[in-house]
Amino acid sequence: MRGKVLGTPQCPRLSVYRSLKHIYSQLVDDTKGVTLAACSTLPPGVRKDVERGGNIEAAEKVGQKLAEIALAKGIKKIVFDRGHYKYHGRVKALAEAARKGGLEF
Repeated sequence: MRGKVLGTPQCPRLSVYRSLKHIYSQLVDDTKGVTLAACSTLPPGVRKDVERGGNIEAAEKVGQKLAEIALAKGIKKIVFDRGHYKYHGRVKALAEAARKGGLEF
C-alpha cells in the first residue's frame, strides 16, 4: 500500500500498525518525512479508557483520539494507509472512528 499512498502536509497519510497487545496510528507527511500526530493504546489518556489494548474497542478509542489531535492541529483531510493488514476488525474500527471524529478520507 505504501507504494501507492503518499502523504503531504495538506493531506497526511494515516498509517496503522497493530500488534497482539496494542494498536498504533500516526499521521505522516511523506514529503518531509515527519510525523505530524500520533496515538496508540499506550498513553495514559487512552489507556485509562480501555481494558485491553488489542481489541476493537481500543482501536475505536485510538481512532477517536487521533481525530481530536488532528483537528486540533488543523488537519481535516487524510489518506488511509492500512499497510499489509486487511480492512476489517481493528483496522476498520480505527478508520471508522477517525471518520466519525471528523477526518475525511
